Amino acid sequence: MTVLLPQIAILGAGSMGGAILSGLLSPEVETAGITVTNRTEAKAAGVRMSTAGHAGVVSLALESDPDATTTALHGAKLVLLGVKPAMVPKLLRDIRDTLPPDAIVVSVAAGVTIATMEALVPNVVFRAMPNTPSLVGLGVTGVAAGSRASDEHAALVRTLFETVGAVIELPESQIDALSTISGSGPAYVFLLIEQLTATARKLGFDEEQSRIMVEQTFRGASELLARERQQSDVDPAELRRRVTSPKGTTERAIGVLQSADLSELFDRATAAALVRAGEMACGE
Repeated sequence: MTVLLPQIAILGAGSMGGAILSGLLSPEVETAGITVTNRTEAKAAGVRMSTAGHAGVVSLALESDPDATTTALHGAKLVLLGVKPAMVPKLLRDIRDTLPPDAIVVSVAAGVTIATMEALVPNVVFRAMPNTPSLVGLGVTGVAAGSRASDEHAALVRTLFETVGAVIELPESQIDALSTISGSGPAYVFLLIEQLTATARKLGFDEEQSRIMVEQTFRGASELLARERQQSDVDPAELRRRVTSPKGTTERAIGVLQSADLSELFDRATAAALVRAGEMACGE
């Protein structure tokens, strides 16, 4: 099934903007055109190289074309802000007078509130929080609608982010909490992979063996969970029990892990991330 989207401007194609661009380039997606801006010619050239062969994609550099942003905004119905959080307010002030009145502004910047954006532009605005697996089409994006948004606007923004994975629509009050789970979550997984790989090395396996064992185990476990969820809605706890034979080696290892009170540890980790999100919203 083909996904149809209107003309899109991506202002700043960093990691998240670039991930969303990659989703828009999939064969199942058709747009009325995509214009991407970056600060430097080097970054713009990199986008041109990665989008070679895709008609309708234009990559511009502010460094060589001072009017790049104005060009990108002309006719755009979706305007994605992919710049760093500290740059969002200035960018919105700069584009206020050139934004098409019917364009939907979507920010993927952490800490920049809907109220801040609505005070700077008269358009419909959304906050979105994608995560890095969006780069491979397996992302999770939290989307919060501004006060001017209709159901039709929300449906369009949802369709945009479904090109890179799953979408959760939620009130803005929950978006920072979502970022501590799906936003920071990949880092938690990578940390576990890093530590288990180090343990494998201590057990005498070489680097390549350790990498294969750990990375394939994590990938296989995730795929197994996805399959079982589809077939019978089995939860992770049940899958863990199936691996944990009574009085076996896994049961002994799980006992050690549970003695560390992982629930409380994750509660503290997400609480720390929430505190930092609040600090960022205050400009700290």
